[in-house]
This record gives sequence, structure tokens and C-alpha cells, in this order.
Amino acid sequence: MLHSFQLNGYNIIMDVNSGAVHVVDEMVYDMVQLLDASFLANSFDSNTSEKLEKEYPASVFAPLEARYDRAALEEAYGEIYEMYENGQLFTSDDYEQFADMMVSAPIKAMCLNVAHDCNLRCSYCFAAQGDFGGGRKLMTAEVGKKAIDYLLKYSANRHNLEMDFFGGEPLMAFDVVKEVVEYARSKEKEYNKNFRFTITTNGLLLTDDKIDFINKEMHNVVLSIDGRKEVNDRMRFHVDGSGCYDQIMPKFQKLVKARGDGQYYVRGTFTKFNKDFAEDVLHFYEKGFDQISIEPVVTDPKLPYALTEEDLPEVFAEYERLAKIIIEKRKNGEFFNFFHFMIDLDQGPCAIKRLRGCGCGNEYVSVTPEGDVYPCHQFVGKPEWIMGSVHDQSLNTEIKDSFAKTTVYTKPECKNCWAKFYCSGGCNANNLEYAGSIKKPYKVACELEKKRLECAIMIKAALAD
Repeated sequence: MLHSFQLNGYNIIMDVNSGAVHVVDEMVYDMVQLLDASFLANSFDSNTSEKLEKEYPASVFAPLEARYDRAALEEAYGEIYEMYENGQLFTSDDYEQFADMMVSAPIKAMCLNVAHDCNLRCSYCFAAQGDFGGGRKLMTAEVGKKAIDYLLKYSANRHNLEMDFFGGEPLMAFDVVKEVVEYARSKEKEYNKNFRFTITTNGLLLTDDKIDFINKEMHNVVLSIDGRKEVNDRMRFHVDGSGCYDQIMPKFQKLVKARGDGQYYVRGTFTKFNKDFAEDVLHFYEKGFDQISIEPVVTDPKLPYALTEEDLPEVFAEYERLAKIIIEKRKNGEFFNFFHFMIDLDQGPCAIKRLRGCGCGNEYVSVTPEGDVYPCHQFVGKPEWIMGSVHDQSLNTEIKDSFAKTTVYTKPECKNCWAKFYCSGGCNANNLEYAGSIKKPYKVACELEKKRLECAIMIKAALAD
């Protein structure tokens, strides 16, 4: 399978199965389109990887001979054939044979919902503005410690374990966070484990003491803010409707400055109201942040701020604009990461991650303040998806196995998609909520992911010049 696209003056051809990416001239680009459409698809059976002929097929390339010199065409075809012989073009799919071998894996990561409550009322919040639709409550330290025991029990021989303190707003239960961290650290040597903690916060309750603790104990920090003041305060506000930007921005700047080289990122959401979100990325950069994520809102398409298929051309154009800005800045010696443009073309994720993505419901689970175990934090509030409880250390292996066996090859719309090994079938929770099944991708999210991938690959090509 090939995917060809032209962006920012670059002609790019991806061989999906091998992961090879080629930046070519216009003649080779045009030639490959004919090979894909005519020479391979129409002249041979589906086993095309064994059928490519070494001799220049004049009949196939007749349309090009009016535009290009015959000798140049023959030379270009030789280059294409060499890429094919080297396993970088028209390769067969070696992944599908492993899809049926997927089995449950030890749990290595947990989202601990220490707070089903929040001091903000963000319009687009998937968690029903903090309480996940089940009433406002905070986790006790007892439940948090049982969650640690649960992770220790089901992590088998995994050494590195991940835990994300989440909400709502986890700083509302910060004493619990500290007790859980202390308890986990006390178990590391006994169980030969290394806990890596993350906390996701809106920053309102940050103090110097909390910043010190976070920078000491948290492997990563996610700082929730949407961008420019007018953008942020339109969607993220206090219970009384007042904005929060002026309170949280200086606290985030202080935390990041004190953090040094520690991992963090500012994470925003863009909606129909700020489709010029590149300006919000630049705003973060100007405020001193160099690790940036601004993600598209995922919500009911009937809501006024929702992104729909009608918005896609404008959003695509903005991604392209942001990509060009990043190229210009990096060539001028400036740097920031935009997380949706981060892509590893040399090694990339392992085969398992390519096939089934984040590990939701299999390697990753979420725990509520009551101690219920869900496939991930975005399934919370859907009782039919409860997988167990930390109180009796139970685990529904049937649900776990079903997630383990859910791959891009069990999702019909993903199986023949060029982006399948990069998005791994999309977010299971969003697929369920907006497409009706974890095995049916959410179309708007798919199209946005494809555009981001094209932009990320183009950036790599531009910076390699």
C-alpha cells in the first residue's frame, strides 16, 4: 500500500507496510501514481510484491512521454525498481499475520481519578465538568493505596509502572496524591518496581509547596490551558462564569521555570471558535513554553463549538500554516515541540503498539474514587464497562481480552487505511461515543489525524534539506 501526497512543494511517497518515506521529484511522483493505478492494480493480481517487472513498461508510461524525456523516464523507473528491490516500495503487509496472536498483557499504567470534582466548569469537558455524571466526590487515601496494590498485582514482571493523577482537578485531593505517592515508593524495592507519576492539572490550586512536590515526584506534568486569554476564558471558567487565564498562566510559568529539564507539556483544546489555533501555539511559545499540545475538541456535533466535517478544510489549512511556522523557526534556531507533529520515521513504535494503540483496557486502566476499574478515564460513567474493583482486586478478563484482540485489522474501516500504523485505529473511547463502537473509527478524528501525519512528514522532509 502506498500513500502519495504533495505539500509545501514536496512530493512525498509513503510505503505504508515498510514505513519507508520517499521525497521525490515530480517525474518520479507522477510515475509512481501510474504504477499504483495501472501497472499494479490492473495488470496483476493482489500479490503485487512478486510481480513488479524490471523492464521499463512503455505502454504504462505513455501518458508521461509527452511531458518527460524517454531516457529520463527509464532512469526514473530504474530508481523506482531499486526502491522496490530494497523493500522500500510496494511491500507486502507483514503485520496482519500477527493480529490474531494478540493476547492480554500485564497492566503497566493506571489513571487514578482522585477527584470527581473540579473548580472549573469547562464547556467541552468530557467528564461532565468534573463529576463524570455521578456526583462530586474525592478519592480517599485508602482507595488510592488499594489501586497501587491492584497495579502491583496485575503488572506481573513489568518493572516500570505509570500512574497519572487525574480528575476533575487532582489538586483538590492533593493530600491523597501525596499519600499514594509515598505508599507506592514504599513498595518499589519490595516488588522491584519503578513508579513514574504524572499529574494533569488546571493550575488554580498550585502553590510553591505543590510545585516543589510535583517537580520532585512527577515524571511528567500536563498543564491544562487553551491558549490566548480570550480563547481560554471563553471555554474554561470558574463556577461563577469568570475566566481563569490570569490566575493560572503565571503559576504554570513558575512551575515550568522551576522544573528545569523535567518533562511537561501545556495542553489545550481548540474548537470551532478558534480555528486559528496556530496563534495559540505561538502564544504558548511566547510565554516561555516549548512543549505544546493543542488538540481538537471531540464532542456532540450539535454543540455550537463542535468541529464538524464542514470545518475540516479550514482546520487542515491551519495545520499546514503551523507546520510552515515550525519549519521557519527551526531553521532560524528556534525550537518548540508540537506534540501532534512528533513522528519517528526511523524506528517508530513497536509492532504491537502499531496494531492496537494506547493499550486501553489491556495494559492501561482507570480507577474511580469508589474504586471501580474502567478501561480508561474516558469510559468512566458507563457502568457496563466496569472491569473490576480495587476493593476485592477483581478483574474481568473477558473485557480485558477483548481489548487486547482489538486491532486495526478488526476495524474494517482501518484495515485498508494508509494511516493505520500511526493512529492504531484511533481512540477507543471516542470511537464508542461518536461512532457507536470501539471497532468503528470516528471519521472527523480520522481525517484530522491524517492531515497531522502529512504535516509531520513534510516537516521532516523540509528540515532534512
